[in-house]
Amino acid sequence: MDQSEFQQRVHAAQQRVERALLHALSGADTAAARLQEAMRYSVLGGGKRLRPLLVYITGEALGANPADLDAPAAAVELIHAYSLIHDDLPAMDDDDLRRGQPTCHRAFDEGTAILAGDALQALAFAVLASQTNALADATRVRMLTVLADAIGLAGMAGGQAIDLEAAGRGSDPAHIELMHRRKTGALIRASVELGALAAPARNEAAYTALRLYGSEIGLAFQIQDDILDVTGETEVLGKRVGADAAHGKPNYPSVFGLERTRQLALEHRDRALAALVALGEAAAPLRALAYYVVDRVQ
Repeated sequence: MDQSEFQQRVHAAQQRVERALLHALSGADTAAARLQEAMRYSVLGGGKRLRPLLVYITGEALGANPADLDAPAAAVELIHAYSLIHDDLPAMDDDDLRRGQPTCHRAFDEGTAILAGDALQALAFAVLASQTNALADATRVRMLTVLADAIGLAGMAGGQAIDLEAAGRGSDPAHIELMHRRKTGALIRASVELGALAAPARNEAAYTALRLYGSEIGLAFQIQDDILDVTGETEVLGKRVGADAAHGKPNYPSVFGLERTRQLALEHRDRALAALVALGEAAAPLRALAYYVVDRVQ
């Protein structure tokens, strides 16, 4: 798949999930208008939409109906937005800038930001449960379980706890890989799994291969994020660079050095690519995405 065709797929997926997100966040709650405004501010303020993209291109590779992918695509982005709000809080990473604009707790206030994250997490599960009626009940339950596992103790929350504990203490290679696989990688892997689960013709061999792809591409993505935290520019990234060093938090470059970190990103990308061999040409967009993940500059 050439770059132009891949970009068309990305644009189409972005447009599709924007419509799904707008629908999920529609309506007016006059009793909690400020909270609703904070939720919309955090979700609709831009972003790469990588996780919804993974839902769409994985599902389509296995023959899923695009309409069956809208709810899981919206759900993973709502979860991602919730996690960013909470990560940016003073008690966590204490960041002031996200996607080129003030973080939620700066634009509103800390209490509203906490509630916005809570409400977005709840909304994600409501969307996934209520807007997947075309799928079998067993599939819907499995989807909910996959998403819950990705954001709990063995996923994002556990990874963030490891991250907080590591501040100022240094880290070792196994520790930092575990942190990244949970904090960032788990939701990326879940996005791939949700796309695969929405496909009626999936088989367990393909599902297992895609799960491995998601796991490896999730780690490669976060390694590249660590590289950009050292080499990137705030104006390009839309968030403050050097944040890990400022908080005394270890990352891949601080543990492995920059050059070895770059090699590791490529190694995990290649493992992701190897997992796709059995899927043949249908997996071309997933291969293109694997290259994008480690080549991106923002």
